[in-house]
Amino acid sequence: MIENKIIDGKKIASKIKQEIKTETVDLKSNLKITPGLAFILVGNNPSSEIYVNSKSKTCDEVGFFSVTEKLPDNVTKEEIIQLIDSFNKNEKIHGILVQLPLPVHINELEIIEAIDYKKDVDGFHPENIGRLILGDKCFLPCTPYGITELLKRSNIETRGKNTVIIGRSNIVGKPMSNILIQKQFNCTVSVCHSLTKNIEDYTLNADLIIVAIGKPNYLKSEMIKKDCVIIDVGINRIEDAMSKRGYKIVGDVDFNDCFEKCGKITPVPGGVGPMTIAMLIKNTLESAKGNIY
Repeated sequence: MIENKIIDGKKIASKIKQEIKTETVDLKSNLKITPGLAFILVGNNPSSEIYVNSKSKTCDEVGFFSVTEKLPDNVTKEEIIQLIDSFNKNEKIHGILVQLPLPVHINELEIIEAIDYKKDVDGFHPENIGRLILGDKCFLPCTPYGITELLKRSNIETRGKNTVIIGRSNIVGKPMSNILIQKQFNCTVSVCHSLTKNIEDYTLNADLIIVAIGKPNYLKSEMIKKDCVIIDVGINRIEDAMSKRGYKIVGDVDFNDCFEKCGKITPVPGGVGPMTIAMLIKNTLESAKGNIY
């Protein structure tokens, strides 16, 4: 049963967005509150523009108000912080997102710290990361949050499961490991990275593998045990002469190679990606409702 093996992130994200849309109608009707999300886009990075446009479009779909402020590449740190401060003080704005990466002359952490943590719907502010580690209520980073929803809504048991996370980024690997060791999930977690020796020693014993290292088709069938669950966070472009675009999008997992052996797997595209945007919208709704802070 091919369908039973694939964890359809696009389908699950669509269901979550419909739930958010329904809640937003109620929020507008009962409390006269329209969730508002502010995007700050610095420079002319085509990928960043695509991401922000996609997020803004999703806001429209669920009935949110959104605003996008575009700033030039040569903008100063002070100018960005001044804009952030105006959104911090704006009661109609419930979430603030600064699209990363920023130009090299801007310190990303200083910019993230300037955001009111109560409006940090990306979940990157040190206050939210600290609360995450403590198991306290907070805004979870959107990609790890999306992965937890994929696991829950696919009825994947996590209690006591050996879990390997390949990659230790601040966006995925580190927060993901901290979330999965919480009592809600009760995983036994190993984090592997570029200096881990013999990664197969870990992955061959893993019930759940989450891969986020930016290496196309890295995870192979000989690295996994039968019936494991694989979550592929990677988004990589590789050349493809058969494609009109000249390239195709693949994950960090060799999907075709691992498919027969694994129990469940997320595709790329259509797996984790749609969930990341859905959870950004979910965080913004929770902010508007005052459920986190």
